[in-house]
Amino acid sequence: MSRTEISEITVLCLISDGDKVLLQNRVKEDWKGYTLPGGHVEMGESFVDAVIREMKEETGLDIKNPRLAGVKQFPVRDGKYENGRYIVFLFKTCEFVGNVISSDEGQMEWVEKSKLSEFETVDDLEELLEVINNPELTEFQYLVEGDNWMVSVK
Repeated sequence: MSRTEISEITVLCLISDGDKVLLQNRVKEDWKGYTLPGGHVEMGESFVDAVIREMKEETGLDIKNPRLAGVKQFPVRDGKYENGRYIVFLFKTCEFVGNVISSDEGQMEWVEKSKLSEFETVDDLEELLEVINNPELTEFQYLVEGDNWMVSVK
């Protein structure tokens, strides 16, 4: 059995300002709705550098002191590779400078935490926020059995 596997590595970041969080209304069909901004880690790039770069590209903000707050992962079996893993490093910060802009990925919007239920979010935003905001949790994983996808939060 091989101890290595092909992985796609990405980052997401919860940027908060008091009782508001910055969300992106994603336009891509594969994960549509309001969610945290993020993107792919470039070859050889540190995870922290990647989240800083991605936040600048997608939100216009220069974030400071992003803190790793958890990991999301799920298996990939889509023809790109037979058995791979999609890994998302989950960061958070409340330190930033600059003005919010949107990108072709989607419109950026400050949303009050108490009003999140009024927005059409991606299916797993609640679990993502639970892992990021609960210091007792570190991992959000999709487990797949046949055609059934189950969420495991630890």
